[in-house]
Amino acid sequence: MGRGRQKAKQTKVARELKYFSPETNYRALEQELASSSRNDVVTDSRRSAVSTDDDDPAGWDRWPKDDEF
Repeated sequence: MGRGRQKAKQTKVARELKYFSPETNYRALEQELASSSRNDVVTDSRRSAVSTDDDDPAGWDRWPKDDEF
């Protein structure tokens, strides 16, 4: 026994996930979207990962510019 039973279980789980609709807390969503003083963790981490220096330690300056061809 194998594939038939496994596929039936996966189909059942997929159908449950497809039609599952949890209750939405619109008040909490509104508060989250309206809070302007809250820092965005993802944006802050991306800013720290991007170098703002003109010096490029990865060596991208070695590649020719488009107008140099």
